[in-house]
Amino acid sequence: MPVVMRNVLFLVLLISVSACDRGSSEAEQEFAGNKAQEEGETIESGQGLVGKLDISLRGTAMVDTPFQAPDGSTVRLSDFIGKPLLVNIWATWCAPCIVEMPMLDTLAMREKERLKVLVVSQDIQGAEKVVPFFARGDFEALEPYVDPENGLSFGFGSGLMPTTVLYDAHGKEVWRVIGAMDWDGAKAATLLEETLAEG
Repeated sequence: MPVVMRNVLFLVLLISVSACDRGSSEAEQEFAGNKAQEEGETIESGQGLVGKLDISLRGTAMVDTPFQAPDGSTVRLSDFIGKPLLVNIWATWCAPCIVEMPMLDTLAMREKERLKVLVVSQDIQGAEKVVPFFARGDFEALEPYVDPENGLSFGFGSGLMPTTVLYDAHGKEVWRVIGAMDWDGAKAATLLEETLAEG
């Protein structure tokens, strides 16, 4: 294969991966997909979203790091035990994360009786960056939780955003998706239903 053709293919692949490297700056917007490709079932969704389903940590306890609620108070994931919890870590500079947000908002509205959807920004600027993003997004159910210290990101240990973890009503991990997916789609509904039915 000619060098020019190989370079073009590499560039296309680099642009099309669907997870953002936690360590990248907003200016760089580097994408990384290799870690997400190592384990689990690949989930390909519309809009070019690709994630990996990982069940290797099923049954483990919640990450216990503190982060900030929209009112500025300190909270932990354990504060939400009582019904299933879907936690999504994201950042305003992560393109796949932004694509997911309206879908997560729709899911949160549709399943509000059975599921709490928590989106926690890993932007180091915290509320200063996230609150204006939420104002523009006009979300109905999502709230601007922030984690400028990246405690959840380090606790989840995936190294990629978005990473989304489902916990059952007792605070035990069910599965995680490393990378992005269509949260309005049939695959997401199937993955969620067993836990929500137990609710």
